[in-house]
This record gives sequence, C-alpha cells and structure tokens, in this order.
Amino acid sequence: MSDSTTVADRDDRFGSDRRSPEEPPTPRVGIPRRGDVATALSGRPLQVRTLPLLAAVAALVLVTAGCTSSDSSDTTGTPDADATVTVGLVLEPTDLDIRRTAGIALDQVLIDNVYQGLVGRTQDNEIVDVLAASHTVSSDGLTYTFTLADGVTFHDGAALTADDVVWSLQQVADDDTLANHSDLAAVDTISSPDPSTVVLTLSQPDSALLFALTGRAGLVLQEDADNDLSTSANGTGPFTLASWTQGDNLQLSRYDDYWGSPASVAGVVFRYIPDASARMNASISGDIDVQTAVDATLRSQLDGVDGITVDEGRTTDKYTLAFNNAVAPFTDPRVRKAIRLAVDNDALITATGGSAVDQGGPIPELDPGYADLTSVDAYDPDAARELLDEAGQSDLDLTLEYANVYPAAIGDVLTTQLAAVGITLTVEQVDFSTWLSDVFVAPSDGSTRDFQLSMVNHAETHDFGNWANPDYYWGYDSPDVQALYADSLAATDPAEAAADLAEAAEIVSEDAPAEWLYTSTTLTAVRDGVTGFPTSSTTTRLDLSSLAATE
Repeated sequence: MSDSTTVADRDDRFGSDRRSPEEPPTPRVGIPRRGDVATALSGRPLQVRTLPLLAAVAALVLVTAGCTSSDSSDTTGTPDADATVTVGLVLEPTDLDIRRTAGIALDQVLIDNVYQGLVGRTQDNEIVDVLAASHTVSSDGLTYTFTLADGVTFHDGAALTADDVVWSLQQVADDDTLANHSDLAAVDTISSPDPSTVVLTLSQPDSALLFALTGRAGLVLQEDADNDLSTSANGTGPFTLASWTQGDNLQLSRYDDYWGSPASVAGVVFRYIPDASARMNASISGDIDVQTAVDATLRSQLDGVDGITVDEGRTTDKYTLAFNNAVAPFTDPRVRKAIRLAVDNDALITATGGSAVDQGGPIPELDPGYADLTSVDAYDPDAARELLDEAGQSDLDLTLEYANVYPAAIGDVLTTQLAAVGITLTVEQVDFSTWLSDVFVAPSDGSTRDFQLSMVNHAETHDFGNWANPDYYWGYDSPDVQALYADSLAATDPAEAAADLAEAAEIVSEDAPAEWLYTSTTLTAVRDGVTGFPTSSTTTRLDLSSLAATE
C-alpha cells in the first residue's frame, strides 16, 4: 500500500478518536483488566424520545436535583446503591447511532457505560482489556489474539459469543459508511478458531490498531439484535440506556446483571446545558451533582460554595485556529506564519480563565509524538508585520467563524491581537450545526470550502492523522507528513512510531496550517459525596463504572 493510499484509506469523520498510533504492542502483552487499573447543541424544539428498554421506568424518572434515592438517605458515608447522579454536559448527540453518528458527544456518554469493546482505555489513555480477558500480539505485529472474558451478557440477556465479536468488527471493516471504518484498513481477516478466542490478522503492521479498538471501530454489538440504534442501545456495559429527552437529558440505569463489578449507583442523568453560566447556576443551586467543562472564567463563582470541589485534569482538547489552506491568502505560508506570530497565546489563555497550556504544535502532551514546539510560533508581532508586508498583505480583512459554545473572549482577543499587525478580523459565532455545514462538511458539488478562519476544540485523542489527510476540512497537503505518518503506523517499535510522529508534527508546526491556541486543562465541579468521576479527558470519555454517591 502506498503512502498516499494509506492516508486516503484512513480518512475518517469528525469525532474519530484515531489517526495516529498508540504505542505499538509488544509480543504477549499482559494488560491489566479495567478493575485492576486504577453534539449538535440543543436549540431545537424539545422532543421526547422514550426508549424501548426500561421505557416504563424512564417515564417515572425525572431529572432530579442532586443525588437522589428511591429510599431514605444514607447518612453513614457508605455508597448509596439507590442514588442517581446528575451530570451537566455541554454537547448533545444528534442521535444515538454509535455506528453512524459523528461527534464525540455520543462517545462521551455511551462508550464504556453502555457499549464496550475487546479493549478500552483509561482517562490517561492507558489501554486495558475489557471484553477480552487477555490478548497477545505477534512479534511481527500481524496477529492479534484475544481471549474473551467469561459470563458476558448483552442488556437483553443474550450471552456474548465470539461470533458477535467477529460480526461486529467485520461490519466496520467491510462498510465504509460506518464510523471509524478506516481504523481497520490494515485488518485482513477476523476469525474465531474456538468459542473463546478471536483472531485478527493484518496485511501490514498497524501500530494504531490496538488503540483504535478502544474506540468505535472496536465496539461489540449483538449480531441477532434488531433494535433501532438511533433511539436505543443493547450493549454489554454496566449501564443500560433508559431514556433520551432530546434537547434536555439522557438517562442511564444500572444493569443489575452486569458481568463485571456492578455499578454503585442506580442511575445517571446527563443534563445538556450549553450555556456556561446556566451550568454554573445549576451547580451552585444543587440541580446537578457534577459539572464537566467548567468555564475557567466563571470558576471563582464556586469559591466558598460549601460542598463543591473543583478538580483539574489533563486533556487532549486542542483549541485550534484553522486556516483554509486551499484558498488565498492562506496558500501563502508567509500569511499563515504571520498570523501565528501575531497571536499571544499566554494572553489568550489568561483571557479565557487560565485553565490551559500553550501547545505550539498538533500533538498534545497525552499523545505519543508530543514535543514542546512553542518556540516555533513564539509571539513576535514585529516579525508578523514584516511577513505580511513581504507577502503584500499589509492591510488584510479576514473572517473567523466558530461555534457559539466556545467563549466569545477567544474572538475578542484574536481581533485585538491581529489588528495590531494590520489584520482586520470579523468574528461570526454560529450554532454548532451551522459550523458543521459551513466549515467542516465538504460541499456536495465537490467545490472547495470557502471559509477563511475557523476555531474548534479538536478534543479527540490520537488524531494526528487529520494533518496527513489532504481532504480534511483545513486542506493541508504535505507529502512528507503523509509519508511519516504512514511510517509511524507501520512501525512495530513504540519509540520508532513516536519518533516518526514527532518529526511529522514539527513539519506541520513549521508549515503553519493552523495556530494551536492552547490545550485545555479541564475543570470538573463535583459535589461532596460523589466519588469515582473521571477528571481527565472528560470531553471524550466518561467511564462511570466506578461512580459512587453517598448521602
């Protein structure tokens, strides 16, 4: 497979969680089991979808204020098995089809909790066995052998079989309309030599495969199930999908027959509150028990509030100012580099609350291949003006379009900073679905996207492959980067794969196809009595298997 074919075959949708490799596996990997290791926005009419599974119960379970219990309060400090924990989130999925619906809002609530794969990952991106009790990888990186865990059942009571696993993976491998189809591009055959074993053979080594299997490509569904994936779910996780009130909340209920350690709470209610101030008020009033993605500029409102702790965590949330590299003036690298030099990242981080770190390049610290590239775009407005003069663009008018879920302060600060080097910036904040159609989705007639600047939080982990994909929305096309990315995938040595990625990332940063404004440090407000809630990588995954609450 040529380098260009490899990259094209690995093209994927927004919300994919794989494009660059996890550390490649070594022979006879013994990874601990999970228990051993510690969006479209609303803005549409309220639409209630009562899911077939547990529908009668869901009709009685309303969004609650605080941790609630169907029984008397437990004041002993021990976990209350009847508690329901209410979590405030920002982005809501457009529907529930984990196979076809793009966007990390769906992964955030359903993967790990409702759906599972052979392997999963922790909030620090460590791979753990889940539906596989163990697995091995051959020394040549071409054979992955998974031994299935015993006693696993789907939520409808059917036992998990090796045939279900083979069918689930084969579906993704064969159907290019399914999410993350390209993640299995190197997989040649998927087989089950006996009822407890699944074997994947590859046509070539793929250092990203194991990590890819922690995402949508690796999810295991029941072959004989006939439920509508857009409105229901039949997984193997510790929670069942109880109901979805579109535009308001999604509810999970404990699966009492779960094959592993049962959930410690009776249920979880995810409330979708896109407005940061409204989420803050919900935390202070006790309407929600956990608030993810606390707006750093509002954090001080929680100072002195009794019973709430704000936890900081690491993320791969890359707030990226993307240039449309396919249109002028961004076809001129001098203009792109000038904009990077004009941006004072530290001032921007301060203006947005200070809960972030400067990144300087396309790979965040949690991902393989990371290197500190902040010196590449060090703030230098004088040098920026010189580059613009050299490019004949000393009086430039540009438009920035980004979704209104992100702080207006980002646009305000950029407007001021770019004005200082002679660029007039017009900022347009739109709803997320409009951003998708205006910026992200390719025009149906095959024409070039016509946006100039865009800003979005690329929260996905291991997504460097976007920079090796010339068809991605920012239109960056570098054969050198594409070749290095292909080399990283083919590597069987973790250090070699990471080195290829680091080299490619430096080229990307020097080419300046975007400005990496900052990588967010996530803030999570947790009410006293709630334990086991993840505090890192919360934008992409919320594994609630260890969640507990006391009264």
